[in-house]
Amino acid sequence: MKIFKRLYITNLFFYILLGIAALYVLSAYMQEFRMVADILIWSWFVVCTWDLLILYFPKNKVLLNRNYPEKLSNGDANPFFLSIKSTFPLMVKVSVLEEFPEQLQLRDNEFYISIKAHDEKEIRFELTPVTRGTYQFGVCNALVKHLGLFQRKFVLDEDRVIPCYPSFIQMRKYQLLATTDRLVELGIKRIRKIGSTLEFDHVREYVRGDEYKHMNWKASAKHSKLMVNQFQEEKSQPIYSFIDTGRAMRMPFNEMTLLDYAINATLVLSNTAILKQDRAGMLTFSKEINNHVPAEKRNNQIRKISDVLYGVSTLFEESEFGNLYAFARQHINKRSLIFMYTNFETLDALHRQLPYLRMLRKSHIVVVVVFKNTELVDMAKEPASTISDIYNKIIAEKFVYEKQLIIQELNRNGLQTIYTNPADLSINSINKYLEIKARGMI
Repeated sequence: MKIFKRLYITNLFFYILLGIAALYVLSAYMQEFRMVADILIWSWFVVCTWDLLILYFPKNKVLLNRNYPEKLSNGDANPFFLSIKSTFPLMVKVSVLEEFPEQLQLRDNEFYISIKAHDEKEIRFELTPVTRGTYQFGVCNALVKHLGLFQRKFVLDEDRVIPCYPSFIQMRKYQLLATTDRLVELGIKRIRKIGSTLEFDHVREYVRGDEYKHMNWKASAKHSKLMVNQFQEEKSQPIYSFIDTGRAMRMPFNEMTLLDYAINATLVLSNTAILKQDRAGMLTFSKEINNHVPAEKRNNQIRKISDVLYGVSTLFEESEFGNLYAFARQHINKRSLIFMYTNFETLDALHRQLPYLRMLRKSHIVVVVVFKNTELVDMAKEPASTISDIYNKIIAEKFVYEKQLIIQELNRNGLQTIYTNPADLSINSINKYLEIKARGMI
């Protein structure tokens, strides 16, 4: 009796039946309503039969097909397409109920459409995951009705498991604009290069406008004409991303943790560095060092970094910068540009780790990311009308001021800094990378 398990009686069926029953009750007192009630009951029976025949005729079906992406981009709006094809000879109304993954906690998972005879329609919607991992879509149900008295259920009984990776949509957006020299459209600053590049390329003949300090007098004497040294931008420089997975990175912002923003920025920055012919690498650290990917510029380097970032998780432990310094000294021998994605909320927390950061700075260019707590900044700017509001405002101003002291302390110790809200982390990381490259600091 599988057929009847997928048959649903609608409220309209019972409303009409209740109205006919009311007419029969009324006809007990007023005989003229008896004939009207008899006509309606037989008409209702015919309509029900017709509705059931249309819904259950063997060739009449609704076919569901999921055109979902193979992987999701964390923190981005991912497009989904659900195709619905009807073989009914008449127009039907379809209510589609998709079982979304539990991580999304969505309740508005029903779609209502009308499909003409032998037609096909596509439902488009977007989902924005905020955590990495696997997302399981359950059964997709379609309830079809013609006249509205009955509904027949069609089921796409196949689970779809889709992994969610760091934001590759954001990475591709930056990559496209970088290759077409349009990064300024996303807020990437144009950096004026200071001085000249240092990597020697070749010796060529002097042309008007060349700098005299690049003259090669020995080559000029040998060839009996003026020759100059040609320099090019230094390439193949190692760019590392150090990601703190300690408890400080569990702080949420717009439903995502600071760790997720750091992971997305790492993927974007690594891809940009490889496009600039530099070498990209990364590691994660807390009490121990994990997920070390040496800096390379191979074709599969971004894929390798993305796969490693997919499985990164944060812990409730205090991060140990001493182990990080020891590991970097042992495994990173060449002078590198290091982006350290961590978060200091107090000066005491910074002072505990500052000696290791200073030692790391002696061998590398270190850029420390300090996250701006936008909620505290907004609270500090809000007008206070009650005593409780005044206390909250003062405390918020204290924390905002302490963040400024943290930035000053890092700069005073020769460390580069990025003070940013999490949403702008990727843009500000690329800006800092291009600035340091332009200044020839590495």
